[in-house]
Amino acid sequence: MKQLLPLIAVIALAACGADAPPPAPKAEPVTPPAPVVKAPEAPKPEAKAEEPKPDPNKELAAKVKRALMDDSKIQGAGIDVTAASGTVTLWGTAATASERNRAGAAAAKVDGVKTVDNKLAIVKGSYFGVRARIPES
Repeated sequence: MKQLLPLIAVIALAACGADAPPPAPKAEPVTPPAPVVKAPEAPKPEAKAEEPKPDPNKELAAKVKRALMDDSKIQGAGIDVTAASGTVTLWGTAATASERNRAGAAAAKVDGVKTVDNKLAIVKGSYFGVRARIPES
């Protein structure tokens, strides 16, 4: 055993001391690239804020709605109006066929209306078609 111990020591020293690993290469300090300075941009001319153009379909529908509301024999509150390229569509309810026809005729008379698509439904006792009666006291 005594002979074995010096043998292990010699092998260990031989393994440790013969070739040392090469030193790590030194990294050269990296300098960041110089910042790129851009010339200031010329100010852009401000675009004049244009007012949004009114929608001709909405304007036409509003004109027809006013015409219906102005007619005392038509319950305009129960009628919705849409418009597209001169074609006006009436939606909602009317109490009688006469009121339905009158609404279609009133819409057709409005300037800018080419055709009227009358989709009013006749509903007897319709909320909008019934004239409110105020009880006398």
